[in-house]
Amino acid sequence: MNRRQLLYGTGIGLVAGTAARAGIKPSSSNEEDAQPKTLALVDYEPKSMLQVHETHVERSRFPVIDIHTHITVSAKSQNLTGGYGAGLAEAVKKYDRSFHDRFYTFAEPSYSLFLEPDYPRRQAEAIEQAHRDGARGLKILKTLGLYLRDNITTGKLVKIDDPKFDPMWDACAQLNMPVAIHVSDPVAFFTPTDRFNERYEELNNHPSWSFHGSNFPSNAELLNARNRVIARHPKTRFIVLHVGNFAENLANVSDSMDRFSNMNVDIAARIGELGRQPRMARAFFEKYQDRILFGTDATPHGDEYPQQVFNGDLYEIYYRFLETDDEYFDYAPAKVPPQGRWRIYGINLPESILRKVYTGNAARELKIKV
Repeated sequence: MNRRQLLYGTGIGLVAGTAARAGIKPSSSNEEDAQPKTLALVDYEPKSMLQVHETHVERSRFPVIDIHTHITVSAKSQNLTGGYGAGLAEAVKKYDRSFHDRFYTFAEPSYSLFLEPDYPRRQAEAIEQAHRDGARGLKILKTLGLYLRDNITTGKLVKIDDPKFDPMWDACAQLNMPVAIHVSDPVAFFTPTDRFNERYEELNNHPSWSFHGSNFPSNAELLNARNRVIARHPKTRFIVLHVGNFAENLANVSDSMDRFSNMNVDIAARIGELGRQPRMARAFFEKYQDRILFGTDATPHGDEYPQQVFNGDLYEIYYRFLETDDEYFDYAPAKVPPQGRWRIYGINLPESILRKVYTGNAARELKIKV
């Protein structure tokens, strides 16, 4: 044994002997208490150690029109989606006419008639009837583009820019009815639900929300088809929901808004995206302050998505995001952030922009006085 080996071995003995005399149990790679404990991701609820300012904004600085809510529970009678025919008339009677100037109901297309040979004419006439029944606009769900097929069993997906819908878009223009359109979902929903997906937990909890695979078009295909519709109908006013369905890429949304003066957006269910890019988001609000509408996508029940249930906590978060420069706060009331494990930052908009986003822009689109 050489001198270096002797010293090395002696050092270990001294440490072990000292620990034993002190009553300290030496660690071992085989000891159970030396192994890290496994924690399921669903049980992981880290508490931030940051000491930052917290503002509680219980009431918005100005009155609010929430352009994007769903009030009734019937599949044919929701507000923003008020259905069509008798369902629409009932929704208008129950809300709009019972609570004057508090509710505004949008209609839906009559997709059940799509396979009829005279569908384009009948759908345009349905929009005219919806207007007479009290509908203030038309809501397009992602049924169009992702689910509606030209044959119930084996048909192809109906494209958003199918010419059969042209009379419907034109009817909305003639009747001054804005079209609230939702044709896609977060871009993560179009990628594999794997360890690289930042919304893995959300998609793992709701597998049917994934649109990855050959059965569905890509996010880009959906947005391009939507843009062709907007370009083809310049007199129709479109409110492209969820920040143009691409809040993760504000440059892309900006490009579309620059191209189409008849395109507006709402912010419903997307402050989780806007708030993690606060500098870019604020610049977006400043540039398009006349074309951004307040919305939450809130419902009275929210069984699948409880963070969007009507309550003060939800609205307080939206107000805090828009009105303060608070840092690193939750974008939803849920215990674990539902869309992804990140937090957001406020963008502290000036009052002149807040007035437009909260009320003015929606009032203009709905043709109402405030």
